[in-house]
Order: sequence, then C-alpha cells, then structure tokens
Amino acid sequence: MSFDNLETLYRQVIMDHYKNPRNRGTLEGDDSLTIDMNNPTCGDSIHLQMKIEDGKVADAKFEGEGCSISMSSASMMTQAIKGKTVEEALEMSKMFSDMVQGKEIDADEIELGDIVALQGVSKFPARIKCATLAWKAMEKGVQEDQKEE
Repeated sequence: MSFDNLETLYRQVIMDHYKNPRNRGTLEGDDSLTIDMNNPTCGDSIHLQMKIEDGKVADAKFEGEGCSISMSSASMMTQAIKGKTVEEALEMSKMFSDMVQGKEIDADEIELGDIVALQGVSKFPARIKCATLAWKAMEKGVQEDQKEE
C-alpha cells in the first residue's frame, strides 16, 4: 500500500470515529470514576467516565467537544482500554504518547488497532495535546482511583 493510500485510510478512520464515536455518552450509576479535562490552547474538552473492577477497565464512556483529532482519539481510546488491566491501559497510553511525539514504538508489544491512524499527528506538534487529551484524562482517573485504595 502506498504512503498516500495509507494516509487516506488513516484519515478515513479518524473521520469515522469523529462522525460515529464509539462509547459516547455517560455511565449509569455512581460507582464510576469521572474526570473532566480541557485543552485551553484550542478549547477541546472531555468528560470521561470509567468503571474499574478487579483491576480492569470494565467500561468507559466520554462526552466532550473538540476537533476531529481530540474526539476520534477519545473514541479510539475508550474502545481500546475496555477489558484491559489498569497496567495495560497505562502502557497503551505511554505507547500512544510516544507514537504521537514521533518516537519509535514496538507495535507488536501492544495491539493498538485503529489508534495507529493518529500517528501522523507527530507531524503537527500543535495537535499532540488534542490527540492525548483523553489519554491524559484516563491516566488521571486511574491515579485518583489508585490513591483511594
């Protein structure tokens, strides 16, 4: 597959997650972690809810407003971390952060799925915060949950 075709495919994946977000909404009940974060630079905001049970992310949903990069990243992230252990979710977050900053990653180590579509963000440093907003919210939520235990 040529580079142009790959970029087109990645663009389509990003737009699909933006127009048809997975896990958009709120979790029922009051036993979920709730994290609100925003990117004051561009106005993106996210309201992330996660349910962590037995050390695993049992469910995750988000609401928010922002650019296609920010909202598609939130959609991809919630999809990717469901069913993962907290440690796996944090490792995915580190790998994602490295990827969008243009660092070499070992994609065989953790299955990233649609998330690789966002690797082109590394060419646009101003968009890195957009792409990582949901991931930073997830990290913050996990850290708060671990403090409460």
